[in-house]
Amino acid sequence: LANLDTKSCGKIGTYALIYYFTTTLMAVILGIVLVVAIHPGNPAIKENHVSTTTSSKTSPHTLDAFLDLFRNMFPENVIQACTKQVLSQMKNVTVQMKVHEASTCKHLSYPSNNSIDVAIVGLVTFSVAFGLGIASMGKQGRLMLDFFIIMNEIIMRLVRVIMWYAPIGIIFLIIGQIIAIDDLMSTVTGLGLYMLTVISGLAIHLFLTLMLMYFIICRKNPLLYMRGLFQAFFMALGTGSSSATLPVTFKCLEENLGIDARVTRFVLPIGATVNMDGTALYEAVACIFIAQINEYALSIGQLVTVSITATLAAIGAAAVPSAGLVTMVMVLTSVGLPINDIALIFAVDWMLDRIRTSINVMGDAFGAGIVAHLCREQLRVPAKRLNSISVAVPRTKWNDKQEDSADECEGEGSNHQDISMELVEASVAQRE
Repeated sequence: LANLDTKSCGKIGTYALIYYFTTTLMAVILGIVLVVAIHPGNPAIKENHVSTTTSSKTSPHTLDAFLDLFRNMFPENVIQACTKQVLSQMKNVTVQMKVHEASTCKHLSYPSNNSIDVAIVGLVTFSVAFGLGIASMGKQGRLMLDFFIIMNEIIMRLVRVIMWYAPIGIIFLIIGQIIAIDDLMSTVTGLGLYMLTVISGLAIHLFLTLMLMYFIICRKNPLLYMRGLFQAFFMALGTGSSSATLPVTFKCLEENLGIDARVTRFVLPIGATVNMDGTALYEAVACIFIAQINEYALSIGQLVTVSITATLAAIGAAAVPSAGLVTMVMVLTSVGLPINDIALIFAVDWMLDRIRTSINVMGDAFGAGIVAHLCREQLRVPAKRLNSISVAVPRTKWNDKQEDSADECEGEGSNHQDISMELVEASVAQRE
């Protein structure tokens, strides 16, 4: 961002946010259409499933979960934001009254999550302000800019090394999840149509919605663009986390596809948190699937509520594995569906989570390509490279003497040039 002016940054951010909201809403609508048309929910699934889990926690309101996005946008401590983020929680608090008996009421708190969960939105906000501050300093901020350029190059070289043995780890991650399932065949048989609905929706969203949008706007072959993203796709498939895939996505876009780093470093970190197309589609399908197995018919107004809630929940979801199950509670609550039925689809969530994470990453990558195309006029000024690093040299008396002698040499050279010009003019006059 230090290589861009404020106007260009605003244009890139505006295009990115419009793209994020549009594609997420399109994914939700596609998921609702598919689950209503295919109707994978069968009441027999719930009858055959014996669940003993009960939910003792009270989920926060959808608006509170959406506002967590803005609370994390301005962290109290930037260092703490690297490992924690704020999550709204509802808990029961017993209040002792003076006259009446003790009563219990619900209390909303905003504690920091104890698990390691990076508040990417807050770090991006701080980085944007920091980068614009460096850009406003001009030559004085060049040394700090060079430091971050070199730091970025070091990180990318480490990523290239990790990519050599990443496939081995991805294979073992997937095998471990498959082994953890008690009865794989019965799970696939009971929820096969539900899984087919989700996977079909994700495939249609990738190969039709995203690629068609890229072709219409950029006038380029989306299949060739997709070919350069295979490493990021399989990395997301193995890790199930958009944040963990970010370094690989940077490498694919910048080295394989030639996307300007000024776009990728601004668009991708925000997209990893905000742009969750696959998660939004999954939550819409899962919510209506649970309504179908409970023989609960949703009205048009409730379907609209599901679409809006799923969009907002996907925007506020964390970029970590199985984050969709947490935000799905808010979607189910918005239309009055039982929360405990989430356990019915938990057995296959590990696989669907990895597939939808891959679609999330592809959505971010296609968005970076579209934004780079729309902002190509602002990006014509080349970014500063490592070979143009300037070094600050302290001023000394020796440097002053060298500059004075250089000035004297320049002055003498100009005097000699004037004298030679006068001699040439005199010789020409004598010949005439």
